[in-house]
Amino acid sequence: MGPCGGRNTDWMRVLMATFSDRMLPEVVQTFWAAMQRGEFITDAAAEAGTYRKKGARWLVAEGGVRPRRGRHLQGRCLSFTEREEIALGRAAGESMRAIAARLGRSPSTVSRELSRTSGSGGYRATSAHALAYSRASRPKPAKLRTNLALRRQVEHDLEKRYSPEQIAGRLRQEFPDDPEMWVSTETIYQSLYVQSRGALRRELARCLRTGRALRRPSRAPGQRKNRIPDMVNISDRPKEVEDRAVPGHWEGDLIIGKRNLTAIGTLVERATGYTMLLHLPDGYQPEQVRDALAAKIKTLPDSVRHTLTWDQGPEMRDWKTVSVDADIDIYFCDPHAPWQRGTNENTNGLLRQYFPKGKRPVRAHRCRLGLGGSRTQRPSAQTTWFPQADRRDRRAPVALTARIRRALTGHVTGRVIRDDSTVAAAQQLAPVPMDIGSRSTTGTASPPRSLAGAASRAPPCGRR
Repeated sequence: MGPCGGRNTDWMRVLMATFSDRMLPEVVQTFWAAMQRGEFITDAAAEAGTYRKKGARWLVAEGGVRPRRGRHLQGRCLSFTEREEIALGRAAGESMRAIAARLGRSPSTVSRELSRTSGSGGYRATSAHALAYSRASRPKPAKLRTNLALRRQVEHDLEKRYSPEQIAGRLRQEFPDDPEMWVSTETIYQSLYVQSRGALRRELARCLRTGRALRRPSRAPGQRKNRIPDMVNISDRPKEVEDRAVPGHWEGDLIIGKRNLTAIGTLVERATGYTMLLHLPDGYQPEQVRDALAAKIKTLPDSVRHTLTWDQGPEMRDWKTVSVDADIDIYFCDPHAPWQRGTNENTNGLLRQYFPKGKRPVRAHRCRLGLGGSRTQRPSAQTTWFPQADRRDRRAPVALTARIRRALTGHVTGRVIRDDSTVAAAQQLAPVPMDIGSRSTTGTASPPRSLAGAASRAPPCGRR
């Protein structure tokens, strides 16, 4: 085949391998390095200059295994940025030596790049990089793909629920004189996680003890960032919180919005069930939750501001600042123990009926919805199965306004529904405004009559 035929073959490769940012080691490896340091996907993607969804796709495509390609290039190969400089230089009419001097490369490097990857339309950085990426591929077939006898043996042992370490050790004992029937533990794991190797079936990952089809990074203790420093466990919380006789003890959590970009914070008082919502339209990073939570708690009188119980979410990293600013003691539940905040979990479940996970919300006529009527009309085991609105000591409703709903759903337009229960709930909350984001005429929000009355009748808290 002549030189022209070889060049046509190369450009056929370009058509088959379209340029994508996965071909940029300086981007992909930055993401994987951040993941190895213990960053969250959102932070690792931001460090690589991309977004969370794309970072999650990279994780799934590689099975959670960091790719070796491009990890230790150290400037030996031309980067995409350098190819863009070459394209701009050629378009400006610069010579090869001038381009090479600006890049700090040899003129012969620029000359070979132009001769190998210039098409009929001239030199383009994206096409040249895709062609170079395709040329540099040296795929070595996996051992479990070429050795069918070994593959059958490994699949048989996996179906018997043997771990990869047990399989590797057993093969060395059964075939001591046949190295072709040996396999390492890591080879088995990568053949399960990285499907591009084409070795083992994906469904065999269910036979692992974890049942995962995606590798998770193994971190040393304390390596993962955003852990809560010096948190106080729930076991140190005052005993009078348990019997719900004294108001002023709160439980809190977050309801995550669409695409994990926004959130609503929920605060539920244990004795009265009074619920407040935090507006977090710009995200739920620790500094954002810190400011919104402290501002919301400070709207309450001191008599109903004793303790707050939260889970061990990273959004409470700055809990000490909240505790000092809002003058409230904060305690944290044990890991994976949501029943320690049962009142708050139940309230979040009721709110999730209006905002199901993974579904697009109803449009227009429910864009602004007062949940107070629905909340107060619900029977409750805590109220002996009578609707809360029928009790003399009514609980305050939850009011969810258009601003918070837009933050969760992305919808802007809509009309207001006001039925009898919603109007009654709004009157009950007066002078507390229905709009969570608005302020009363006095500049502070008053607690509901039930909460204020219970606080005046309750004995003093042991903390104060």
